[in-house]
Amino acid sequence: MAFNSVTQTLDPCQHTSESLPDNPDDHICSETTNPFSPESVANHESSLLDNPNGYLTTDARIERAWAHWKKLGEPKLIVAPMVDNSELPFRLLCRKYGAEAAYTPMLHSRIFSENEKYRSQEFTTCKEDRPLFVQFCANDPDTLLEAARKVEPYCDYVDINLGCPQRIAKRGNYGAFLMEKLPLVKSLVEKLALNLNVPVSCKIRLFPNLQDTLNYAKMLENAGCTLLAVHGRTRDEKDGKKIRANWDAIRAVKNALRIPVLANGNIRHMDDVTRCLEETGVDGVLSAETLLENPALFAGFRTVDWVSDGGDGIRDAKLDQADLVIEYLKLCEKYPVPWRMIRAHVHKMLGEWFRVHPHVRADFNAQSILSFEFLYGMVDRLRELGVSRPLYVKDV
Repeated sequence: MAFNSVTQTLDPCQHTSESLPDNPDDHICSETTNPFSPESVANHESSLLDNPNGYLTTDARIERAWAHWKKLGEPKLIVAPMVDNSELPFRLLCRKYGAEAAYTPMLHSRIFSENEKYRSQEFTTCKEDRPLFVQFCANDPDTLLEAARKVEPYCDYVDINLGCPQRIAKRGNYGAFLMEKLPLVKSLVEKLALNLNVPVSCKIRLFPNLQDTLNYAKMLENAGCTLLAVHGRTRDEKDGKKIRANWDAIRAVKNALRIPVLANGNIRHMDDVTRCLEETGVDGVLSAETLLENPALFAGFRTVDWVSDGGDGIRDAKLDQADLVIEYLKLCEKYPVPWRMIRAHVHKMLGEWFRVHPHVRADFNAQSILSFEFLYGMVDRLRELGVSRPLYVKDV
């Protein structure tokens, strides 16, 4: 279904499959789950049991953490949480190309608890969208728990964002700006660990001092965190393209903890994945920025920027970002999301193409109201202009 213009509020749980071709490969996901329908809420409430985590010994909690991770298949290739950029259609696209688990975008726990429209627009999922981490930012334990209880039937971890370094996080008193408020952080983790049936995970950044980071990580583990993702940069190191992530620090965290640990940073292609796993000993890796440009990263595809050694042993994969854009748009037609998300993904995936033909980018930016018809036509226009930016794979 193509829209000449779309001005209405889209229902993210509406099933709009009539636009998709009858190719089984295109139907990679079932109907979207609406977690907030009366039926879902009733089923959730009837299934809640007293959580026994508060009575477990440390050894028992660690054993349970690993049992859960192994039950999920110990996923190693994971889509990182990205504000407005790791929504359901993008997660599904990445999963098609090798991602084994994914995080939702960061959700604001207070708004999520209070605003039904925010919940229905910002959190959608389906049965194929697993394993799934649902990430919240928060600074109040009770509010966080209220939000977490709404999503726990639909995910494998409720994740606490302790790593966002942006100004909005500073203004809102969450993310990495809780690093100086350790008692509050501890209370957030404990509140969830003692009251949810789904495990609690956390994502952090490094302190400038390694020992502070290790103390922080151990505190989270002792509070009930069952999996820790570590972004290998400090709160002030925001530019991932200029500042390399510190894998040595991540390795130190992994060696200090008894729960599964994930690494985030410096993942540009699958060779980086292999090196990161070997050098840090972590249990999985997250990618964010690189996936935005190349959602097929985990399937072994790489952009021309990362074709090393003059291209020896690398061949054209007969796939490019425009192909991925088309796949993404079809998923968005089937599982609607806010247009701001679609616009951002198209910009990222076609960035190199737009640099060759900036007038096409200007026309795109001038569209205050987007439609699928316009976006499909824009891709056709770029192809007619002779733009070619193939993705590459290693020869076997």
